[in-house]
Amino acid sequence: MALTVDESLEWLEADGLGGFASGTVAGLRTRRYHALLLTATTPPTGRMVLVNGFDAWVQTPNGQYAISSQRYAPDAVYPDGAWHIESFQADPWPRWRFRLDDGTAVEQELFVPAGTAAVALAWRLVEARPGVQLHLRPFLSGRDYHALHHENPAFRHLPERDGQWLVWRPYQGVPGILSVANATYTADPSWYRNFFYREEAARGLDAVEDLASPGRLTWDLSAGEAAWVLAAEGPTGFPIVPGRAATATVDAWRASEQARRRQPTRLHRAADAYIAQRQRGKTIIAGYPWFTDWGRDTFIALRGLCLAGGRVDDARAILVAWADSVSEGMLPNRFPDHGEAPEFNSVDASLWYVIAVHELLALGGAGGKAPLSKAEAQALRAAVEAILSGYAGGTRYGIACDDEGLLRAGEAGVQLTWMDAKVGDWVVTPRIGKPVEIQALWLNALWIGSHTSERWADLLARGRAAFAARFWNQARGCLFDVVDCDHRPGSTDASLRPNQIFAVGGLPLALLEGERARQVVDIVEQQLWTPLGLRSLGPAEPGYTPRYQGDVRARDGSYHQGTVWPWLLGAFVDAWVRVRGATPEVKREARARFLAPLLAHLDQAGLGHVSEIADGDAPHTPRGCPFQAWSVGEALRLDQVVLAGD
Repeated sequence: MALTVDESLEWLEADGLGGFASGTVAGLRTRRYHALLLTATTPPTGRMVLVNGFDAWVQTPNGQYAISSQRYAPDAVYPDGAWHIESFQADPWPRWRFRLDDGTAVEQELFVPAGTAAVALAWRLVEARPGVQLHLRPFLSGRDYHALHHENPAFRHLPERDGQWLVWRPYQGVPGILSVANATYTADPSWYRNFFYREEAARGLDAVEDLASPGRLTWDLSAGEAAWVLAAEGPTGFPIVPGRAATATVDAWRASEQARRRQPTRLHRAADAYIAQRQRGKTIIAGYPWFTDWGRDTFIALRGLCLAGGRVDDARAILVAWADSVSEGMLPNRFPDHGEAPEFNSVDASLWYVIAVHELLALGGAGGKAPLSKAEAQALRAAVEAILSGYAGGTRYGIACDDEGLLRAGEAGVQLTWMDAKVGDWVVTPRIGKPVEIQALWLNALWIGSHTSERWADLLARGRAAFAARFWNQARGCLFDVVDCDHRPGSTDASLRPNQIFAVGGLPLALLEGERARQVVDIVEQQLWTPLGLRSLGPAEPGYTPRYQGDVRARDGSYHQGTVWPWLLGAFVDAWVRVRGATPEVKREARARFLAPLLAHLDQAGLGHVSEIADGDAPHTPRGCPFQAWSVGEALRLDQVVLAGD
């Protein structure tokens, strides 16, 4: 009996270099980013799609049966191999079982070995049968991963050959594609036109492309397992052992990956996908399929992915690599590659860095292979001190500490907080002035700084007093989202947003306690909590947008206007537990009430992962990136830290 396949279910295989393979359980490519071999030419950036997919069919004595699916414009599926999917499992990597009409069963697996710009595929008969062949036509492009590909005379179909090795070089300047298979290859150049990507169309983007198919691979499945290895040429050549056959390569990689992927939980396994190599140490990919690494996302996600997830050495490598990037108290929101100008459009990235450094230093190297060296600790503390000094004295974009100890920030046309949607010149949520979560981060940073330098103690005391006096909204029983809006003294923004939760939870130092803290948690739970996270704006507020959909302007306009963000659940649950006493009973209740629904989401959208966002209104359909670092990181931090000991 065929499995009912939902094409919204997606799988991801990351290579630890910024590249990845991804697709849907149904086998249909619904995004321009779905590909077999998508490589980072300058890890973790410079991503290019080399091999998009394939058509595959099985020939038995009783007929020919498709085990792949393609969608063509305007919306026609052919062939529809999903009808033959009997089962699918995502762990430890994607595996399909196809049951053909004559009873023949074929298993297919696909995995990406860590640290290698390659992908391995294998097919086998479940029960030995004579006269069974597998045929496959690869689909190639050689394009930027954000772009689309179209038929053109410049594409090079003919490969270079070396025994069983094939190397396609589709365009000059594009990495070569190595194909190794225990198959017969037949050259048969052809163009397949008008592939249609439904998710791109839904996002209001171009959604049709053409792909080149240079030939056909044929295996005798009756003779044994079919193996196919694809690899991208890099600066040092192809990441394949010279002369090693496809079957030997797949077997070796399979064994090493099975051992590597033995992790305590699914969240630990998911965390591995976001840690990637950089020219300088390591980094965190913000989300798949379209994000690379960003400062704010890195430092928020690091607390869960690395510190809570037992990857202390990775956390150290990442934070030390950023330590010398402080400029006028600010860290760039995107790690600058060689020759690129840093982008400093974030007021909170530097403050999240301080929090992450504090938590790493608190561990003292516990959980890592070695303790922090004296030089590393000094570099981290120096970076923290430079951030505090820069913000206290004033820096870019009007960021400065005022006389009362609070941090003002912002100027027209610039988005500085995590609510950073911008369409053209339209900053959707400018939040110029003194945003509430920025004060929570700033005062936490001062508190951390005061542990090593008394110069910050007085400023911290003044800031805490001013926060208590100025941010409480007595009329609503919660906190203002921004005070001194647009730098106008005394003005306030009373919009009900989740940012206030950071005054109670999610950070080392709580700014509210007692009844006020409980009131904030209660109103956030009543108005903003959903099973997938917190709404970014209350449903009764002006501008609330219940669905994240439409073209770029519509989606960006709703990004922080009610859209649900799973990463915020970490601070909320921490706050919810704190105001109730953090007893084992309270933690067990929180785990069942808040974490369990989020863990159920691991079987939706991006399998084994947590989505970037979801609709504000029920049924809270997952949206955005199906694989998001800070969403996974905060879920892992909840599981391993906040709710530990329940």
